[in-house]
Amino acid sequence: MSTLVLELRQGDLMVVNGAPIRFRNRTRIELAAKARFLFGKQIMPPEAATTPARRIYFALQTAYIGNDEERPAGLAAARHLIAEFQEATTSATAREILQQALASAETDDCYQALKLARRVMRHEEEVLGLPPLAAPRAGVGT
Repeated sequence: MSTLVLELRQGDLMVVNGAPIRFRNRTRIELAAKARFLFGKQIMPPEAATTPARRIYFALQTAYIGNDEERPAGLAAARHLIAEFQEATTSATAREILQQALASAETDDCYQALKLARRVMRHEEEVLGLPPLAAPRAGVGT
């Protein structure tokens, strides 16, 4: 079994299997089992979900790292928001990326879905002239 080692800074937040963990000091952790997790700037707080693409990301995030009760609702919200976005956008590329994101989420590969949703968020920021949301740190979820 392979393990994943992460270095986290003081104050970083990590959500593992729906449980938020805030680190009081710089630490290095090793995940030795499969877990649903995001950390640091990968985690979007609810108040940052201010645009259609960001709301999609937040819904997919909930489908990925929410607790057992939240995950199905997150996936249902993502389906609805993606359908609305696809109907409203003129970008065939954004529609295709969101279709891939939804397909990934439907097969429980929500981390991949989030990576795709971040691409649509960047596109939306460029088109609307919005400042970028704090860039998610590169990381790995399982």
